[in-house]
This record gives sequence, structure tokens and C-alpha cells, in this order.
Amino acid sequence: MASSVKTKRPFNRRPPTAVSMSAEKPSLKTDHIARPDVQRIAQKAFELYEQRGMRDGHALDDWLEAEAIVMGDIHETRNEQMRIEQEPTPAIAPGLQGLLTRLDTVSRHPMFQAQRERAIGLALRSYADESGRLRWMPLTEETDLALLYLFADYFPDDGQLSLIEQIRDTIDVHVPEEERMWLDPLKHSSMDLLEVVDIETSGEDGLVLRSLGDRQMFRVPVRTVGRPVRPGQALLSRLIVSDHTILPGTAIVLSGGHAAEILEATHQRQREMEVESGSFALGEWREFAKRFGYVLLWSFARARVSAMLAADAAIQYRRPDGQPFLYALALYEHTEFRRLAEGMAAISSARPAEGQDVGDVRVWVVDDPRGVGPPSTIARFMLSTTQLMVECDSADRLNTLKHQLASEFGFTLHFRGETARVPMHDLPTSNLEEDEPPEVTMAVSQAEESRLLSTFLETIYLEWADRPSPSLDNLTPRHAAAMPAYGDRVARLIDHMERDDLGYRRTGTRGYDYNVLRAHVGVPEATV
Repeated sequence: MASSVKTKRPFNRRPPTAVSMSAEKPSLKTDHIARPDVQRIAQKAFELYEQRGMRDGHALDDWLEAEAIVMGDIHETRNEQMRIEQEPTPAIAPGLQGLLTRLDTVSRHPMFQAQRERAIGLALRSYADESGRLRWMPLTEETDLALLYLFADYFPDDGQLSLIEQIRDTIDVHVPEEERMWLDPLKHSSMDLLEVVDIETSGEDGLVLRSLGDRQMFRVPVRTVGRPVRPGQALLSRLIVSDHTILPGTAIVLSGGHAAEILEATHQRQREMEVESGSFALGEWREFAKRFGYVLLWSFARARVSAMLAADAAIQYRRPDGQPFLYALALYEHTEFRRLAEGMAAISSARPAEGQDVGDVRVWVVDDPRGVGPPSTIARFMLSTTQLMVECDSADRLNTLKHQLASEFGFTLHFRGETARVPMHDLPTSNLEEDEPPEVTMAVSQAEESRLLSTFLETIYLEWADRPSPSLDNLTPRHAAAMPAYGDRVARLIDHMERDDLGYRRTGTRGYDYNVLRAHVGVPEATV
């Protein structure tokens, strides 16, 4: 009988797949080796398998050792290029950099892929809804800090050791001494919020930091931050405290105000966790930051949302001619034109608009008191024989003027509806390095203006058809149109609406097809 000889295939590792929720690659300065040559590693792993006498049971060890060898070659080539190009000294020690690289590589192995996904998913939970679908993207720096949480802090629910402990204690693979010396310091590191107290130009450790959590003082090399900072700002980072305190890679720069906001949100979450667990002592700050450092990332994500919304609310919308864009609108119906025309003088800061009155329509404007040069109109009132339209440059200003109108005219005005929908635009970026959002001005096109006005008028007038109207003895227009005594009055009201159309006055094009309204209430359509 012919005997068959089985040969073992090399360990087949899938190509690394990014589980980070960020569209960008992690930036722990490992980009050049994050996706090594899989074929080279597989070939080297098979060579090691042969050197072991083709014994089974060491596939993972063969793979990791092969990966370390291949990456060492890549490092050597890269370091040689850096020496040739005379690039600046790396911000962190080569041994620590090598250990971070090793941890990143191990975490991508299929055996640890689930652990990686759970840890990063926990740290970046604020960026996914309950179904796990991505809502918006974390910063690259957040992803980096989530990776460090995976490496040093995350303990799987199944009782396994943290990734760094497995590298140290259980995985049979050679770790060079220059990397091994960083295992314990990185293991005992923790996330922290650090206030920049001072920057000293002399000496290696010239950046003086103070933990906002426990007020401890630290000195770290300025170059480890990787970007300019100034006293009063703060850093969200990971802190390694050893012979020389360092920041292992990423630091997110924050303003003092935003750092205080993040700290308070973290303390609030800590108190909630104590209540939920029934334990009112989750440890001192250093212990809490070590066990639950991901809470700092949650608080940062919420601060990003708040800053983005504040920046969005601060956008100043302008017409193509530079005048403020009046997007906040309110419509009233009335039957007392003279009473309203005489009483408008009592409305704060409103003045008659020169040259804007046409026929029975009266117009008043409110100028920006901060303006320099030609007046900037921040609000406008347009009074016709049956309606009062209010236009403002913000929802807050509209609310203020509505209160003034209610105080002055009471039940003379019948509120019909409002909108404060801003023009379509992209959300601004959130800048947490400054306490106040930057001033952003956005020009609104005539097409967008026409779209906003059309949407508002269509909504208001279709609802008007079924609401009691003071001009029709409080009958609804649809009901009145079916009565011989009121049919003509309904038609005239719609004629006046069309004549005084807000869209036509602002853009030269009517904002609504009034024949749709005529058909809706049941009166004959107008012919051109």
C-alpha cells in the first residue's frame, strides 16, 4: 500500500483589517507597518515551522515570531532612510515605539480580533447608535487613545488577561529587551486630563503638566506632544510615569474651559457608575482613570458634539449682497390694519423702511446696532391689509420680537405659524482648543432662499385653509368657500396673499403657487 505523507501548510493569517471606527488609519506612528507584507510573513512562518521539525501546536508562535522578524527588517530599512534624510529624533523611545507596533500587530491576529473590536467599540461607543451603525466619525487621535486603552487597560469579559499581559506572560515569542523594558511602565499607565502649567525652554523635560483629576505635577519632554501648546490649555492623553514621565504618542489639545467640561462630565459619570454598582468608592483618580479611562473618551465625544452645535449656532448667514439673511419667519393674520400701523412705533428699534412701502403694504426694519457703515437689517416687519410677516436673522431675535408684538397688540394679531429652519449647509468642524466658537459666515444663494420661503408658505397656507380666520368671521376658509355669502371674500383673501407674496418681494419669484391653495379651499383658479 502506498503511504501518504501529509505536509502542513504555513499558518494562514488573514490580511489585517481595520476595526477602528475612524475612516483614517491609526496614527501611533505605525502606519508604515500596520499592513506588512503578508506573503513575506507567511513564508517566514513556514520556515520557522520547518526549523521546529514541522511539529504541530505552534502556529501562533511561528506567525508572531515571523511577523516580528519581518517588521524588524522594515524598521531597519525605515530607520536607515530616516538617518539618510536626517529626520528629527522620534518623539518617543524606539523601544516603546517597537512595543506599540508589536501590540498593534498582535491585536490584529484572528485570535485577538474579537478582543480588539470589543475594546475599541467600548472606547468609541459614543460614535455608534444602539444598532452599531456609525453616526459620525471619531478623530484619529481618539482612535489612537482607544488603541492604547486596548493595549494596556482592557480586560476581556471571558477572564483573559489584558493584551500587554499576554505579550509579557503567555505568548511564547521573543520580545527584544529594549521593548520588554517598557512592558510594565505601559501596563501601569493611565489616561488623564493634564493642564499645561508652564513651558520651560531649558532642559529636556520642559513641559510642566498638572493632572486635573488629582492635581499631581509632571514634567514631560515638549516634543512628545508633537504640536505647539500654551499654558492654560490642557491635554487628553495617556501618561507613563517611570524614570522619565512621557506621553506615549497621541495628545488631544483642549482649551481650559473644554477640559473643565470634560472633567465634570467624567466625574458625573463616575458618580452614576457608583450608584449603579452600589459601590461608592471606585478608587482614587489614578485608579479610576486606569480602570475606566474610556469614560474620558466618552466625555470628550460629548464635548465635541456640544462644540459643534455651538459653532453651528454661531454661523452668520448672509445674502449675496452681504446683508444678513433673514431666515427666521413668523406669520400673523389680522383685521385691524390702521391699529397695527400706528402701533408699530412702540416696537423696539423698528423704523420705517425707506422706499419699501408699496400700495397698502407698510414695512419697518430693525438695524444691527453693532454695524459700522451702511445699515445692516437684522429684522423686518411687512404689514399688509390682512397679514403681518416678521423676518429675523435668528430664532432668538424672532422670539424677542414675538413677545413685543404680543405685549403691544394682544389678540389683535392671530398667530399662523413660524419657522427658524436655517439654510442647508455642512456642519462646521468642532474646535475644542478654544473656548469660544470661531465666527463663520455663510452666503445663502437665491435658490436656497426660494426653497426655504416656498416650504414655509406652502405649510402655512395649506394649514390656513382649515383654521378659523378672523377675516371670515372665524369660519375656516374651506368652509366659507362653500357658502355663497363668503365665497368671494375667500377668493379676495387669496388674491391679496398672492399680490403680497413674500417670495416675490425677496427674490422676484413667487414663493407659492396660489392656485394650489384655491383648489384646496374650493374657489376658482386665477387666470393670467
